[in-house]
Amino acid sequence: MKLFEKMRQQKLLSTTLLLFTLSLGIVIGTLINTGVHAARPQSAAPDATPLSIPKATAIGNDFTKLAKQLEPSVVNITADYMPKPQTGRKGIQPPAGDDDDQGDDDGSDLFRRFFGNRGGQNAPQQMQRREQSGTGFIVDKNGYIVTNNHVVDGVDHIKVKLHDDPTEYRARLIGADRETDVAVIKIEPKHPLPAVTIGNSDSVQVGEWTVAIGSPFGLEATVTAGIVSATGRGEIGGQFQRFIQTDAAINPGNSGGPLLNIRGEVIGVNTMIATQSGGYQGVGFALPVNTVVRAYNDIIKSGRVTRGSIGVSWGREKPETLKGLGVDHGVIVADVHKEGPADKAGIKPNDIITAINGQAIKDGDDLVERVAEMPVGTQTKLTVDRDGKKMEFSLTIQDRTKVFADDPRVVGESAIQESLSGKNESTQVKFGVSIRPTTDEERDLTPDKRGVTVTRVETGSFAEDIGMQDRDIIVSINRAPVNSVDDVRKIQQNLKPGDAVAFRVVRVAQGAGRNRAAAQPRTDTFFLSGYLPQN
Repeated sequence: MKLFEKMRQQKLLSTTLLLFTLSLGIVIGTLINTGVHAARPQSAAPDATPLSIPKATAIGNDFTKLAKQLEPSVVNITADYMPKPQTGRKGIQPPAGDDDDQGDDDGSDLFRRFFGNRGGQNAPQQMQRREQSGTGFIVDKNGYIVTNNHVVDGVDHIKVKLHDDPTEYRARLIGADRETDVAVIKIEPKHPLPAVTIGNSDSVQVGEWTVAIGSPFGLEATVTAGIVSATGRGEIGGQFQRFIQTDAAINPGNSGGPLLNIRGEVIGVNTMIATQSGGYQGVGFALPVNTVVRAYNDIIKSGRVTRGSIGVSWGREKPETLKGLGVDHGVIVADVHKEGPADKAGIKPNDIITAINGQAIKDGDDLVERVAEMPVGTQTKLTVDRDGKKMEFSLTIQDRTKVFADDPRVVGESAIQESLSGKNESTQVKFGVSIRPTTDEERDLTPDKRGVTVTRVETGSFAEDIGMQDRDIIVSINRAPVNSVDDVRKIQQNLKPGDAVAFRVVRVAQGAGRNRAAAQPRTDTFFLSGYLPQN
């Protein structure tokens, strides 16, 4: 037994010694290997010096300070809507202008609104909810936000995200002005919000630094810088839009964001870009903040912007035209809106308005601005040159939206559609169509040079049941001639459920007009009729 015990002890000792030796070898090997690597020279680039990262030190500049100051006041806006059937209006020019202008084409091939994801004119219509995005900025600590009307126009829900706040706030529309493209929305914040500082856009000069903050392509809090390229750009927008042009990079999703001067004051609202590709090409346009403030103050007071009107249209005549007619200033009246203030006062086409309340009128823009600023109900005196004879006319300024209630460029197609689809309490029946005044080209297609054009037919409506289509031209209803949207409205109000209605329409024949050599498209004129549904 002693022998066996002795052998076991020797074996345990040998094992322990072996393990110790192996461990010691591993440690020595590691040290030797590390030392060899440390001493090994660079072989890939023997003459290169390793780089080192310095201690982080913020450099900063005026743009950095401005971005930190303003980013908390800029918000991301997402709106969703259910798409409606779109009407093909490619190649159709807007009708003659209102009050104050002939209303040339808005240049939509070149100058495009830039909210995100609404889809193009030729995009396939899928009846599923869609989203569009834009930008806004806080102007009141209680949650009032300014943005573009086209960001929130016609949508069902508006959602707002604040900078560095994961909460998604539901916003409500306070009011909008489609003619300046300004809208005011409001959220209910958890705490007072940081509002921007409003500047004075009248002091903006070409060459000044500008900064744009927004959410291009949904990328929140994007900051870009540039200079003011031009001011007073009025030939690219609506009647009441005179843009600041800038080369600060702005893209789809920047709509409604602020344009700032180097002091961090808001001088404009980014509204349009000049593009042939849909993206940034170096030319952007911001609505001057002074125009925005006037619209904002009206909206928070009454929910809408009220402008005065005298009810005339005019063309942009050359100075030599006026001189040839014996005057050196004024506005040549192209058309007088029926039942408008000018019509009631006796103004006629080709009259030259030379003064208002004794003050000379320089041109049409001058007339518009002065009339639009006058309160509704103001008594006004116009000085007119008629065939070389000076005449005086007294009239009363009326609300522009009421004078031009049938013009979609003033009130929007949705307002006209509402009154024609039966949503207006004074309407007894509904046809289920959206219509607009015809263009000169469209009127030339009709036998009596009159009518209104259908822009949309509601699904399941009376109009759809009788076979009416988009772009049909309605020239009469139950033998009553149709010259304007108002004519349709008046006829509609005299009808009741169950009445028979016969529309005489002109329709461009299918495939007509594709041959460029054709002098005029072929048209068909026929009746569409039926009994108005019982409510």
